[in-house]
Order: sequence, then C-alpha cells, then structure tokens
Amino acid sequence: MKDFSNLISAIEITNKTNAKIEALVAYFKTAPDKDKLWLIALFTGKRPSRPVKSTLMKEWCMEITQLPEWLFLESYSTVGDLGETLALLLPNPENQIEKPLHIWIEELIHLKNKTDLEKKEYVLHAWNGLNAQDRLIFNKLIGGSFRIGVSKKTLVNALSKLSGIDGNQMMHSIIGNWTPENITFEALLNGEHINYDNSKPYPFCLAYALEKELNDLGDEDEWQVEYKWDGIRGQIIKRKDEVFIWSRGEELVTQQFPEIVAAVSQFKDDFVIDGEILAIKDTAVLLFNDLQKRLNRKNVTKKLLEEVPVGLYIYDILELNGKDLRAHAMEDRRNELEQLFLQNSSKMLQLSEVIDFKNWNELDELRNKARAFNSEGLMLKKKSSDYHVGRKKGDWWKWKVDPLTIDVVMIYAQKGSGRRSSKYTDYTFAVKKEDKLVTVAKAYSGLTDKEITEISRWVNKNAIEKFGPVRTVKPELVFEIAFEGIALSNRHKSGVALRFPRMKRWRKDKTVKDIDTIESVKALI
Repeated sequence: MKDFSNLISAIEITNKTNAKIEALVAYFKTAPDKDKLWLIALFTGKRPSRPVKSTLMKEWCMEITQLPEWLFLESYSTVGDLGETLALLLPNPENQIEKPLHIWIEELIHLKNKTDLEKKEYVLHAWNGLNAQDRLIFNKLIGGSFRIGVSKKTLVNALSKLSGIDGNQMMHSIIGNWTPENITFEALLNGEHINYDNSKPYPFCLAYALEKELNDLGDEDEWQVEYKWDGIRGQIIKRKDEVFIWSRGEELVTQQFPEIVAAVSQFKDDFVIDGEILAIKDTAVLLFNDLQKRLNRKNVTKKLLEEVPVGLYIYDILELNGKDLRAHAMEDRRNELEQLFLQNSSKMLQLSEVIDFKNWNELDELRNKARAFNSEGLMLKKKSSDYHVGRKKGDWWKWKVDPLTIDVVMIYAQKGSGRRSSKYTDYTFAVKKEDKLVTVAKAYSGLTDKEITEISRWVNKNAIEKFGPVRTVKPELVFEIAFEGIALSNRHKSGVALRFPRMKRWRKDKTVKDIDTIESVKALI
C-alpha cells in the first residue's frame, strides 16, 4: 500500500507523460505481482463495486471528529473530493497498518456483504492505522476514482518499456475479459489469455478533429468519406459460434442488444467488425437520447425492443476467419467487408455508406445537411491507412457539423474538484419560461483560467443561498453555450436535454433580458 501511495503521489506532482511512465516502470519493477495486476485493473476500469456507501463514511467521520454537518459540508466544498476531505478531517492515527495493495482490495471485496456495523468496525480500524495520504488511497479504493492523468496509452507504454513487448500487443492484452484473480502478471503481459478467449477485442482506431483545409488533404481519390453517427461505437466479434459486443469503453454489452447477436449469428464466417450501434426505426436513425433507453439494461423487454429497435452501421473489418486484417490498407479491408456482405445479408446490419463526391467543395454542403437526418457530420479516412491503435494524425479525420448555440444565464455555481477545488468551475444555466427561469443545462468546460478566477470572485460576492457545495447566484452573468444535439426529455424540468453542453463564451455584452426562451430552445429540435 505504501508503494502504491508513493506512486500516486509521484504521478500527481507532474504533468509530464515520460515522468509518469518512469514512475510506473519503477513501481512494476518492485511491487508484488498481485499488486501490479490490481493497479492495471484500477486504471483500466476493472475496479470492484463499492462496498461501503459514501453517506456512511461521512456519518462515521462526523461522529469521530464531532463536526456539525454544515462544517463538514463547508470542508467538502473547499476540498472538492470526499475521499480527500475524510482523510484530512480525521485525527492522526494511533496505530500503523502495513498491508500490500492486493490484500486491502481483497478485504474490501469481502466487506461488501457484511453488515453496516461490521463495515464500520473495519473502516474505522483502517483509518486509525493509516496516515493522511494512505488514508486517502484507502478511501479511493472504496469508491473514488484515481483522476491522475494516467491513460490506458500511458499505462501500455510503461508496460511495454518494462517488458519489451510491442505496444499494440500489450494494449490487446490488458483490455478485455480478465480479472486479477484469474491470471498472473506474466501471463497478462505475454497475452497468454488471448488465444483461448474468443471474446477478446482489438484496440479501437480513433480519429482527430479535422484541423486542416480540405485542399491540404491532397487528392480526393485518396480518401473515403462516410457519415459520422452518434451512437455506441462497438466491436462485434464472432468466433467459434460465439458472439460478443464490446463498446469503445471496453465494456461487454452483448446482452443489451440481442437482435444484433441474433443477426450476426446467422453469418457463416468468423469475423471482428467495427461499427456504430444506433436506434433505427423505419430506416431512420433516431437520436442518442432514444438509444439511451436501451443502455445498461440487464433484461431487454419485448416492449423496449419494439419501442427502440436498434441496428448496426458497419465501418470496418479487423479480422476474418482468424486472420488479422488491421495492417491491410483500408480500401482492401472495405473490399473484404463488401464481399462478406455479398455472401451474407441482414436488415439489422448495414454497411456504412461511402459518399460519392467529385471535389472537396461538395463536402461542406453535405456536412451542413447532416444534422437533418441525425448525423454528426463526416468522417474522412485515407484509403491507404491501416487500422492503427488509438489516434494517429493524418489518416482519419472527423469533421462535425457546427454546434448549436443558445444564450443562457447562470443561476447556480459549484466548486470543482482536485486542482480546481478552490474555484467555482461548475455552473448551472437557465433560459426564460414566461416570467420565470428554468434550468436547461450544466457545464464546466470552455472558459479560460482567468475567466474562471473572475467568475469565482463574482460568485463570492453575489451568492444568494448555499446548499452544501452549491451556491445560488443572482441571475446576471450571461453565457453562450454550445452543444451537439437536443431532444425532448421528461427527466428535465425544462423538457429538453442537451448533448455535450459546454461554454462557448462569456457574453459580457448581454444581460438576462437577452437570453433565449424555452420556446426558442425547443425550436432547435
């Protein structure tokens, strides 16, 4: 635990990727194998479920410290992170507990089914045997997240440097269906589990946002252009009569889409294909809000299947009958994909349309019309490109339609977390509804540090009420917010839901009289 805690501290104090890689390599060289496996699991989304509710931990801390709730909430508001708040408020430990990381995690896994009294006894004993930093790590193991800037790519680069194994193979090894209980560290690095695990996905090939002029891309004939869709990016794997569906977030979502599984099962060949799962009704692509009704469902009812039918638009093929095609040129992979569908057909699965265009000038008009049928814009893919791991500039570009925008007024402000915990960075916005204001979105990105500092000072002077870490403010600051899409929603008071809202600019030239109405917002649907 001490070594893991020191690693987290070393990573948190630097924003240099190479320094983080060096710290990870040093840890992997000395830590026990089970600790190494759990570190990889924690940083790749395979953490165990929360064994103790955060409300209980808060109650126990207030009981120990004798703090009133208002003072605890003020402390939480200032720190911005519950695990860190608890670690800082608790008194110095009376004992010293030394256990490796994997023992702590195994104990927490077993703690889940204990009574609240047994959980309290265990947690209080741990708090009394750990210093503030180790206590913070312990709290994070219970239910927090380690937001320290370690991406899967950084982790893979560290493991590759440690072992000498190719990064692509390493990425393939650490994602997918494994747990620290069913594999050794050496077996994981060497990918010994890949061959017998039919469900193993490949790392996704991703695109950068277009940052060039179209004419700078060269000859139009070198590019394949498709529509960009807003659904669930997925890899559909069929191997040895088994079908698996993986999301881009490396979650196994097979059970959520039984109709796709049934359609893929009818194909004769084995393959791994890359595509977009979309809500499709009467050949029309529905909004992402419709697709959300199908997500994270353990059981998909017949009624839901009928209300929100799904389909798959297929972009690429990565493997065919056991042969890895990722190193082949994209135009060759497209030919393989088309041949596969000549021999097999399904209404549920469709090849992504390749857009026929003569020159670059035609594409801008096509992109601008894309939102009319719920497309996000265009994808530009070099025909000679391989299916690489992650993002690689120059091969794949995404060219989205311009975002929608509205003018809103800020009515609530909340402090951020981590390095942003001392300033108000998270805001709630409203539009006019007759003679009142109705909340329409929350956002926390888009402003400069200087603007955030200025707004934080304003909030301190103009707060009307406070509810824990949230401050109600005078409705005076107007912002232009941008978003990718909009849909009707019964879950929101305003009756609408915005997709990916963020602040485009602070409109100091406008007042609350100039903001949008709920009617003008709904007119965008």
